[in-house]
Amino acid sequence: MPAMETAEFDTELSLFKYDNLEQLPPEYRDFDEAERTRRIEGALDALGDDVVILGHNYQRREIVEHADFVGDSYQLSKEAAAADAEYVVFGGVTFMAESADIITDDDQTVVLPSMEASCPMAGMAEALQVDAAWAELTAATDADVVPVTYMNSYADLKAFCAEHGGLVCTSSNAHRAFEYALDEGDKVLFLPDKHLGENTAHRLGLEEEIAEWDPWDAASADAAAVVDNDVILWDGYCQVHERFSPSHVEQVRADHEDARVVVHPECRREVVEAADVVGSTATIRETVAEADPGETWAIGTEVHLTRHLQRWHPEVNVVPLCGEACMDCNAMRQIDPNYLAWVLEELAAGRERNVVEVAPEEKKLARAALDRMLEV
Repeated sequence: MPAMETAEFDTELSLFKYDNLEQLPPEYRDFDEAERTRRIEGALDALGDDVVILGHNYQRREIVEHADFVGDSYQLSKEAAAADAEYVVFGGVTFMAESADIITDDDQTVVLPSMEASCPMAGMAEALQVDAAWAELTAATDADVVPVTYMNSYADLKAFCAEHGGLVCTSSNAHRAFEYALDEGDKVLFLPDKHLGENTAHRLGLEEEIAEWDPWDAASADAAAVVDNDVILWDGYCQVHERFSPSHVEQVRADHEDARVVVHPECRREVVEAADVVGSTATIRETVAEADPGETWAIGTEVHLTRHLQRWHPEVNVVPLCGEACMDCNAMRQIDPNYLAWVLEELAAGRERNVVEVAPEEKKLARAALDRMLEV
């Protein structure tokens, strides 16, 4: 599915999932940064310890500078669960807010500043497609297939995996999730990111056992041929990370003598093979934080994290892997900083906006999939 079509599709899915979508009121749309900052700080003073703000690594500066915690999605959800705050305002995307709702206490309310911040990759594996694919794939084999979903997926997919003996994983522990699935069953179905799945299979020496399932052309797919392999990858991807290519690595090494390259495992296999370090956003942050002054590191992930690292570590030469062509996340972009001012002022006035709440049974199952991840 082309990138733009995917983004539009996923926004429609978000609108369907959450009927409490609210647009930014007109009076909030023309703030300059000084006025916005003043109003955000005023609302935070009024709310005190009743609110915690989470800022994902891929959010823009104007969001993360107000965040109590900055990190990756699961780390932030854990920080929210540990916080004694009535309100959790998540500067991220819908699946992240759902994850926060799954693991926080029932008396904590999760707010997403804009419901239009909906991850295209998560939207590439919606429940109806997965149900249909599961029926076809499992009918084509007597082997036990165990589903594993990346954290970057909606709560209903996490619940689906729990129902079928599977679990959730992060980019850091995907290999352990694969090992669990192959210990418990015969084959693993990994959703929704084929690149993370392929890189994980290579890590485990399973590169000869990979097949892809194309949910966009299932009618012509050969289920029997696909399930003849031990690793079945859903044909989904991150628009930002798929953009990187080996030529970007070659160019950055040509432009910067002694440059080293760190990339996210959502990148294509050939980019991962060309990099010096591969890891999650936490690993990327740690790599730069531990670099010696004067070292050059090219960052292969969403460009806002690169910009944060440039500010946080001015002693290190931090450059975007694909230069000016590097993309920001079009879903994260939907969290305009003015939305943050709006939802905070509304909370200070006693009104809840854009609340994300996972249905109780779905939450219970999704939590089981997360707990299973922690067990392995």
